[in-house]
Amino acid sequence: MSTLLIQHAHTIATQDDAGHEWQDAAIFIEAGLIRYVGPQAELPPNMQSADEVIDARHHLVVPGLVNTHHHMYQSLTRAVPSVQDAELFTWLQGLYPIWAGLTPEMVHVSTQVAMAELLLSGCTTSSDHLYLYPNGVRLDDAIAGAREIGMRFTATRGSMSVGRSQGGLPPDRLVEQESAILADSQRLIETYHDASHGAMLQIALAPCSPFSVSQTLMRESAALARSYRGLGVRLHTHLAENDHDVAYSLARFGCTPAEYAQELGWTGEDVWHAHCVRLDEAGIALFARSRTGVAHCPCSNMRLASGIAPVRRMVDAGVPVGLGVDGSASNDGANLLGEARQALLLARVGRAMQPPQQEGGKTRYGCDAGPAEMTARDALHLATRGGAQVLGREDIGSLQAGQCADLALFDLRDIAFAGAAVHDPVASLLLCVAPRANYTIVHGRVVVRNGTLTTVDMGPLIERHNQMARQLVGMA
Repeated sequence: MSTLLIQHAHTIATQDDAGHEWQDAAIFIEAGLIRYVGPQAELPPNMQSADEVIDARHHLVVPGLVNTHHHMYQSLTRAVPSVQDAELFTWLQGLYPIWAGLTPEMVHVSTQVAMAELLLSGCTTSSDHLYLYPNGVRLDDAIAGAREIGMRFTATRGSMSVGRSQGGLPPDRLVEQESAILADSQRLIETYHDASHGAMLQIALAPCSPFSVSQTLMRESAALARSYRGLGVRLHTHLAENDHDVAYSLARFGCTPAEYAQELGWTGEDVWHAHCVRLDEAGIALFARSRTGVAHCPCSNMRLASGIAPVRRMVDAGVPVGLGVDGSASNDGANLLGEARQALLLARVGRAMQPPQQEGGKTRYGCDAGPAEMTARDALHLATRGGAQVLGREDIGSLQAGQCADLALFDLRDIAFAGAAVHDPVASLLLCVAPRANYTIVHGRVVVRNGTLTTVDMGPLIERHNQMARQLVGMA
């Protein structure tokens, strides 16, 4: 069995239950799992050598980051001029005709580009929400790309079944028959889903949104996922992303998005919803009671002017919350560490933007608790333990014996940390604009070494990706 030793690390932020942060510390890895983490001086004698040894004396080590929401194919349509200044619905309507030209190779290549960008930011696990299947595209195309690049993957079988002629948002040519969606969902679960400890690939079912699928498909997808008892097949969709999204639910279904989810059986520990920017207090309470998860996507929410999600209130209420970069065409990047920093900053300014309230004859302004609304370690928790919880994974998100060896190492000698790491290396990772990860390790395998991806040749990949991006937009 292969072994890897991270030795003399400057700092290891474990994100374990006790919040241990070790200095001059070590991690011993065997067969993809952590066997020891703690002070270098206490490293057992039989773990003081390994097949590979990384000297981490100038590095901060953190758990591999976890991305809970993405649309990787959208890396082909970043910064498209026609939708640079559009809100959600207009943005979608502008891009649907372009995405209708997607091919299997485009999905494969764009998945690898998106995953490369994530891995270089220290992200080791990602979900992806692929809900468009034109021209022979299958979720298998994304799965193949993930296997080659070496990322831990939750592949969601997205879907759209209600086109414009039926009151939905997408054009009719991009929707599928619901029987075909369910049959393919079953095929994917039975072919790929791995429920074991340390699984590299899992499948979730993900009808796209209230404005693109029927209530029948929502119910039947939930029933299908839950019919695989004990396998942990999860459910995912978009919910309450902006005011138009809420208005659509009220007009079409006569209820709020949270009520819609509850009515259809889309609450519970096996469900996570993307965005939830406009989740009201009753919705927050419902999600907390049912342990329904949320993928918080701050950069995308800002880019599309959707609003500021009430993350502090969600977390304080007990809602499981992780981070998502969302689609590369609404971010327009896939840097999970940058997303964590944005979550930290946006939570603070979001508090300041709350209207003043009268309490005891005094005016209390929303900014009274602003800087403490989210700390650097809170943001790191969302990016690691929070994301693992949202994806239903108990084997990732922290650095502890028995956990998967997913971790990221950042070189504290980089100029980005100058004058910061000497005070608090962990906080500096979130407060400063951090560089690329120097090492990213997935299940004990080094996939980023010295800031360079080791599993695919980035030059030809980017060149082919750019060719396809021009082709795709030019065809629309």
